[in-house]
Amino acid sequence: MRPGPSRLRMLVATLLAAALAGCQALLPDASDATQVEWHSFDQARAAIEAIEPFHSQKSALIENGFDPKRNPAVTILTYPEIVQRFSAGSALRPDEYEPGIRTCLAAGKECSGYAIAARKVKRDRIGNFWLDSFAFRRETNITGWTFNGLILFVDDLVVYTVFGGQPNLHELQITRNPLGPLQGWGEALRPRF
Repeated sequence: MRPGPSRLRMLVATLLAAALAGCQALLPDASDATQVEWHSFDQARAAIEAIEPFHSQKSALIENGFDPKRNPAVTILTYPEIVQRFSAGSALRPDEYEPGIRTCLAAGKECSGYAIAARKVKRDRIGNFWLDSFAFRRETNITGWTFNGLILFVDDLVVYTVFGGQPNLHELQITRNPLGPLQGWGEALRPRF
């Protein structure tokens, strides 16, 4: 005995729903992260807050993970780069800067610094697998954190620290193409003069 048309439609609909249920797992995801020992914004913040200006030494910071040779988040700043950061477009007079900044700027070539930039960002594609696959609608859930910091030295002595960043990054990016895979063909077929 053959199943009736309504039974066949029900069977096809059930199979299609089961097939589509697992499709979202097939959507791509991506992440980018600075390879550092800090796994969160709070850990990076705690590392900077543990530094005591006018007490901590650069050599101790290197032992605690702020070694620019081993930590890709750390960039060495020269005196001219530091002067440029604090003087370009500044509304402050030199005597209005914090004591650590003034000490560093007055030290000339003995002034150096570390700029710290760490991030951990994950991009998960969510939504309908078929709409995403054929480029009609792509939804990307972006989560993570970013951290930036600045440490100034005079010779081996830390004279100033500051940090900032985004402790909780969460964005939803939606790209809609009404023509799906045909959306970019107009540009590709346009004659070049």
